[in-house]
Amino acid sequence: MKRVILLIATNLAVMLVLSPAAQLLGVNRFLTANGLQLGTLLAFAALMGFGGAFLSLLMSKTIAKWSTGARVIDNNTTDSTERWLLMTVKKLADRAALPMPEVAVYEGEPNAFATGASKSSSLVAVSTGLLSSMTEEEVQAVLAHEMAHIKNGDMVTLTLIQGVVNTFVFFRRVSSAIWWTVSCAVTRKRAAAVGRALAT
Repeated sequence: MKRVILLIATNLAVMLVLSPAAQLLGVNRFLTANGLQLGTLLAFAALMGFGGAFLSLLMSKTIAKWSTGARVIDNNTTDSTERWLLMTVKKLADRAALPMPEVAVYEGEPNAFATGASKSSSLVAVSTGLLSSMTEEEVQAVLAHEMAHIKNGDMVTLTLIQGVVNTFVFFRRVSSAIWWTVSCAVTRKRAAAVGRALAT
């Protein structure tokens, strides 16, 4: 919660600095004269930027399973490596006072990741390449690292950062498109005025 408050405070500070700067430079006056409200555009960009980021977070487990072909391990598995994997993640979750995440295995080069919208809805996935190339102690260290991501809420932090980036990218692209449209309209008006002046 603290990181969310800090992020919101930082964004408000940026907006408080940008608003007077836009007024001092006369940008607001020019944009308003051409039918563009800077604050409204920024609010719309923030809605789209953060909306997209949080939608991605909510779908992150499903997307991760689909994109990697990860198979979730259940308690009924008879494979000894999978049973060890489940027990190790359970021990790490208990030690970190976390709910048990889903555990999955996927085919691929040595790698592992954690994802999920919250601590109570998370996934830890490990590749077959990692399981076959590392000792149990090494795999346990990797799993502890992934569990630390869940404990620290790193997925939410990354989503907030992505929301800020998305907001400014969206703001820039939309404002560029509007600027181009307004510029073309102004150029056409001037050309028409020049044409009328020459005709008389």
